Amino acid sequence: MNNREYFIEVDSYQGYKHNQLVGGDVFLSSKIKDENRIVSVLSDGLGSGIKASVLATLTATMASRFIVNYIDIKKSAEIIMNTLPVCRERKISYSTFSIVDIAHDSNIRIIEYDNPPYILLRNSQTVDVEKSKIKVKLRGKKESRLDFSNFNAEIGDRIILLSDGVTQSGMGSAAMPLGWGINELRKFVQNILNENSTISARDLAKSIVKRAMVNDSFRCKDDITCGVIYFRKPRELMVLTGPPISKDKDNTMAMMVNNFSGKKIICGGTTANIVARELNRDVKVNLKEIDPEIPPASSMDGVDLVTEGIITLGKVAQILENGVTGEPQNNNAAHRLLSYLLDSDIVNFVVGTKINEVHQDPNMPVELEIRRNVVKKIIKLLEEKYLKEAHLQFI
Repeated sequence: MNNREYFIEVDSYQGYKHNQLVGGDVFLSSKIKDENRIVSVLSDGLGSGIKASVLATLTATMASRFIVNYIDIKKSAEIIMNTLPVCRERKISYSTFSIVDIAHDSNIRIIEYDNPPYILLRNSQTVDVEKSKIKVKLRGKKESRLDFSNFNAEIGDRIILLSDGVTQSGMGSAAMPLGWGINELRKFVQNILNENSTISARDLAKSIVKRAMVNDSFRCKDDITCGVIYFRKPRELMVLTGPPISKDKDNTMAMMVNNFSGKKIICGGTTANIVARELNRDVKVNLKEIDPEIPPASSMDGVDLVTEGIITLGKVAQILENGVTGEPQNNNAAHRLLSYLLDSDIVNFVVGTKINEVHQDPNMPVELEIRRNVVKKIIKLLEEKYLKEAHLQFI
């Protein structure tokens, strides 16, 4: 499979154990651009809260770094498992893990230690992958076993990683005395895909976690985490912000919007008015959308979202940097823009370079620099933290 034929979307969703402010599960992904390679790790720390979070973070970070640097996967597991402490009472490791290593040619290696087995879906159907057992030497001449599998991905494949908070949700209830279980979870996922075969990794992970939380009557007995890796045809987005450097470029910018086949967003009132004038369209402000921090969104035919510029982009950068967790308290323009960014695979930013004389000291083009810096920050976060492909063009 040619790596330009598909995009690998990686995302996760998490619910914390009831009355805990910190999750004891960690889902960590990194992308090695030079090698077109992705490594994802789901680690589950024993127990919950701060202690579990620290151990899970340590495990996920070590696993990711070892695999990224091509340390043998068995050797990596031995180092991790011998580094982590062992529970005195239960005589088990303080952290479990699942590691996924995706090569440039779509070859996938997965190693699992005590997490629920991953689910591979192809054409909306579960696929059983042959797994081999790897013996790992532990301290005190003890041994443990890991599950290892290797296969080639196809377009449309989904890999679902789970902590045991998912499969054990509902345990002890009349409907699920032994918990939800992996088989019922597979049926649930297949039903979702039958209704929406192109559902994003982010939305699928959220749907699974939300259902597990329902199983626990929204008083989660454990941390609940789901990570999804989705091989799909790329979803493209164009984000325009700022007027072009000169008026004779106005029509060029408008035609970029008109001819782009993916989703389109305009950030900035002046930019929106230029595109509307050149394409003979109207911009309508949503006066019912009231938010104390973010100016209201607008609408324009042929454009998916129109927002204010710097304030909205700055808020999006802030949310991306802090991490996207839970549901937004309100659906303002910044959160809607954020949703489009996260649901896209390739994001094309087009930044106008005209200086706004009204807000501008001619010796220091502050507004232009702020716009450029905010967009560059968003691009860096999208690429490094959310594994998106992003491009920047000035006009």
